[in-house]
Amino acid sequence: MSISAQEFQRRRRELMEQMEPNSIAILPAAPERTRNRDVEHPYRQDSDFWYLSGFPEPDAVMVLLPGREHGEFVLFCRERDRAMEIWNGYRAGPEGAVANYQADDAFPINDIDDILPGLIEGRNRVYYDIGHDDDFDRQLMSWVNAIRERVRTGAQPPGEFVALSHLLHDMRLFKSKEEQAMMRRAASISAGAHVRAMQSVRPGMHEYQLEAEYLHEFMRHGARSPAYPSIVGGGANGCILHYVENSDPLKDGDLVLVDAGCELDCYASDITRTFPVSGTFSAEQRALYDVVLKAQLAAIEVTHPDHHWNYPHEEAVRVLTEGLVELGLLKGDPAELVETEAYRRFYMHRTGHWLGLDVHDVGDYRIGGAWRQLEPGMVLTVEPGLYVAPDDDTVEARWRGIGIRIEDDVLVTADGCEVLTHEVPKAVEDIEALMREARA
Repeated sequence: MSISAQEFQRRRRELMEQMEPNSIAILPAAPERTRNRDVEHPYRQDSDFWYLSGFPEPDAVMVLLPGREHGEFVLFCRERDRAMEIWNGYRAGPEGAVANYQADDAFPINDIDDILPGLIEGRNRVYYDIGHDDDFDRQLMSWVNAIRERVRTGAQPPGEFVALSHLLHDMRLFKSKEEQAMMRRAASISAGAHVRAMQSVRPGMHEYQLEAEYLHEFMRHGARSPAYPSIVGGGANGCILHYVENSDPLKDGDLVLVDAGCELDCYASDITRTFPVSGTFSAEQRALYDVVLKAQLAAIEVTHPDHHWNYPHEEAVRVLTEGLVELGLLKGDPAELVETEAYRRFYMHRTGHWLGLDVHDVGDYRIGGAWRQLEPGMVLTVEPGLYVAPDDDTVEARWRGIGIRIEDDVLVTADGCEVLTHEVPKAVEDIEALMREARA
């Protein structure tokens, strides 16, 4: 499964239709990053660059020139080099950029100083995101300044720079049918990994051993990497929101909170499940879990085009606060406790975020100061939680050190929403039944 060439062409065309006449858009590829000494991190393309091209290589620059007679999509990239390809793998080269990635023109990246200034000259407006790549910022400004120095000879430098992300990120917020299919597949792979983990976990395993079950399931289904560092927190480690050490043993009687999702063809999935290491929830664990699940189901219920972005969060907060009062962890009127944010002792994060090419995907949450209306094609997470710190002596000892989060990926549809990650169980009875069967 992959995004089609026609889809990339459609995206470029849609972007260029929004650009002002006689303008140019410039996007550099992500640079390679050194991990340590002469070892590099696995290469991952910049999300904006990938969204418009599908081109997977570093040392590349994409240029879009609406209305250019000789072609609107120009790509600078590395030349073919047999010696380098023997060591580091095949390159598309300028010829491959045209044949396989639909570039109208393609040039060696080493010729960019000679060619790109001529493409910039005479254009009124440059669409480019300043501040993301300092080295390329300086290179681009050197080209523009060189044009400015020739004004007396008739050269015409651009008069305006505009953030490309202003147009591009709003496009990325709305997922096409192909993107939705890709994200369903990523969600299904990740759901299978969570099921595998529930079946595999045993007291005495280490957190990293449970993490390995996820990575195995991701890779064997074609997802070569997680979308983000996996969180595998047993016991009180589940109360650390971004716990990634994953080094402690998993203990009988504890819960384990796992926030893990694969990346497939650059598209992220993001699932959290919390389940008992022994296979059975204690009374206190189940009581808190049921509150979180009730809050998540309520938030998903109101995730549809009739409501704005913050509505699911507001609904989750209301249900969580009422549940905390019923269990005695908070005292007072639930509405007043919501107003004063007393719940933040136990629930200190938002209920979701946009999801797409980035796990915390692009797109405005507010427009004109108001929460953005949900619309079909948007994908978001719904992930309420409760976290009782292990040293919180204001609550009974039986509640301390319990951390719970339940997270699903949700696609907004014309008449409601679709839970993309529905294949992994989340009701207490379903989780315990799955784990019991695996131990039979």
